[in-house]
Amino acid sequence: MPEPLKSPPRLILASSSRYRRALLERLRIPFDVAVPDIDETPQAGESPQATALRLAEAKARAVAAGLADADNALIIGSDQVATFDDLQIGKPGTHEKALAQLKAMRGREVLFHSALCLFDSRSQDAQRIDVMTRVRFRTLPDAALDAYLRAETPYDVAGSAKAEGLGITLIEAIESNDPTALIGLPLIALSGMLLAAGYPLWGAP
Repeated sequence: MPEPLKSPPRLILASSSRYRRALLERLRIPFDVAVPDIDETPQAGESPQATALRLAEAKARAVAAGLADADNALIIGSDQVATFDDLQIGKPGTHEKALAQLKAMRGREVLFHSALCLFDSRSQDAQRIDVMTRVRFRTLPDAALDAYLRAETPYDVAGSAKAEGLGITLIEAIESNDPTALIGLPLIALSGMLLAAGYPLWGAP
């Protein structure tokens, strides 16, 4: 492990997600938030893993490019893509689309790719990782799925199942090496990246 930096760089979360912000707050370290302006459309022939990794890095680099003090910053970019039957599942946006997603996924296994990038604007180095989570959904009737959606309104969540909330009741099993990955920001992987960059997670050295 490298020696901690004497003057830690500014830490920035490149995301508009309130879920990722809440997750990062668990580490109890100071950070700013900047919303990246990028096109998140998957490219033709691109795998879900490649999409997630590309977008995570693109978000971090977009924020870095717009900073006046970008010579001393660590920027966190993250992106999540859900997939089953080789189809990517995005954020539904509406009740009707969310219900269609949940009906298609019931009784099925869905793979969530939670990509993470830590971009160091001082060295221009980018650490990247894709943390995969397998989720098996219960076989539930339409009425139960509709009731869940009206109670939780998870229309800004990929796959419509908000696992940190009532969405956990839709799930039969979760397989992952990082329990925070499914929520959208893999904190185990991020902690390792910050340590590798010399960031003092537990305060000044």
